[in-house]
Amino acid sequence: MGKYEQLARDILKEVGGKENINSLTHCITRLRFKLKDESKANDDNLKNMPGVVTVMHSAGQYQVVIGNHVPAVYADVCEIAGINAGAAADEEEEAPKGVFNKLIDIISGCFSPILGPMCAAGIIKGLNALLNFLLGASYATSGTYMVLNAIGDAVFYFMPVMLGYSSAKKFKLNPVTGMLIGAALCYPTIQADALKAAGKAVGSLGILGSYYKTFAGIPWIAANYTSTVVPVLVVTALAGKIQKLAKKLVPEMLQNFFVPFFVLLISLPVGFLIIGPVVSLATNALSTGFTSLFKMSPVVGGALVGFFWQILVIFGLHWACNDQHYYIRL
Repeated sequence: MGKYEQLARDILKEVGGKENINSLTHCITRLRFKLKDESKANDDNLKNMPGVVTVMHSAGQYQVVIGNHVPAVYADVCEIAGINAGAAADEEEEAPKGVFNKLIDIISGCFSPILGPMCAAGIIKGLNALLNFLLGASYATSGTYMVLNAIGDAVFYFMPVMLGYSSAKKFKLNPVTGMLIGAALCYPTIQADALKAAGKAVGSLGILGSYYKTFAGIPWIAANYTSTVVPVLVVTALAGKIQKLAKKLVPEMLQNFFVPFFVLLISLPVGFLIIGPVVSLATNALSTGFTSLFKMSPVVGGALVGFFWQILVIFGLHWACNDQHYYIRL
């Protein structure tokens, strides 16, 4: 047991006991409970408890704000309550009500496990940029710059792999299968830029764009998936449904091999043929919209992009802005 044992016991008592907990996760500063009955939790006692900053109700979660030492508190709460850290206490927990709450629940559940490494990578990229500024052009060609750049860029470049793992846990999919989905999306030769460089388009599907290859005779509109967010989340959600169905149909003695076989064989082609092109179409539509908006009024365009920036980043659609290199001259 860790040094926050008493705090963990007090928190458990005030949220209604371990019997009132459906599941428990944590982010950088908060314990995120899903309670069976939130009315059994005592907000006032928790808010006044030493070691607790405040209590929040958000997206169907009962959030107890602790601070940066929340992982240690989380570990003690899990041990006392008999909860398997990182897994839900009840696999059939009630989903948050409302489309917005469900969306926020999915986003927080998928991104919370990777926020720490993402922040660390961002700090390393900032440090490398500072060293480049202080040491000059010679540093940009050095081995030190290359190593730090690789460390800082990796989590962003291979974002689908990271999210494949975390979203797999959220959608009750085998985590390694989720990572394989993310890795397949990052595979170099299937990126749109690679296919364009390899040869001419063999056809076009209207607003979806040109295609360079077919899959089983079906035109395949390629896209660039490295550093993306939405495609892997949607494909992993689909894969979770397929795995659930496959476990019912495949004999138990064959499930270790054939469940992931069917999951990958069905979910990824659907991802490449349907999900990816739809997301690319949305990004291109946004890009066209931003282009028109900035031509009409750079000030209004900048204000709207700034207002919606965090939402765009969450869904990986901010690249529609980045690719245009917009500048506002006041």
